[in-house]
Amino acid sequence: MPAASRPKTPAPPEADGRRRRSQTSRARIVEAMLELVHAGNPAPSAEGVAARAEVGLRTVFRHFADMESLYREMSAAIEAELTTMIEKPFEGATWQERVVELVGRRAAVYERIAPFKGASEAHRRQSAFLQADHDRMVEAARRILRNQLPPAVARDIGTFETLDLLLSFEAWNRLRTDQGLSERRARTLLEAAVRRCLDRDG
Repeated sequence: MPAASRPKTPAPPEADGRRRRSQTSRARIVEAMLELVHAGNPAPSAEGVAARAEVGLRTVFRHFADMESLYREMSAAIEAELTTMIEKPFEGATWQERVVELVGRRAAVYERIAPFKGASEAHRRQSAFLQADHDRMVEAARRILRNQLPPAVARDIGTFETLDLLLSFEAWNRLRTDQGLSERRARTLLEAAVRRCLDRDG
């Protein structure tokens, strides 16, 4: 019988069991990392992750060669969670309404990722992966904004860059963290600022 047509030999039950346990341990480790960061620890130690996941330290390093690997998994998990929010269809009837709508959409995203963004920023300068991930997210946000603007407005550097700044995570974080505004107040302020920019240049 040709090799290609031979039926595959099923894995022994004990092998399947080990594989499932390994997958479960890996998922628990990633979840522990996310929970620790969300709780306010921007740089969980391997020991802390192991304790939270209720696994041995050796188990953490068996699945992840170093903490950089864990940050990769964290980034992938958060990106997957946010994709549905980012790709949600716009409701605004006009391009101006859709640009203002971006404030609320991004506010929801930024509130969710704020702890993870802080953790990423703490390590970004030492990690080529995290830097590339940051650059990709910035460019994706700029592309989403550009796609909502008429070509003439998108080509206006002053208008586009001002809108990009107002809609950035950095602007949102400044209002929420450094200036201590509530989520509702920060959103209202940014929506008003975006409308003024559009009224002036739209």
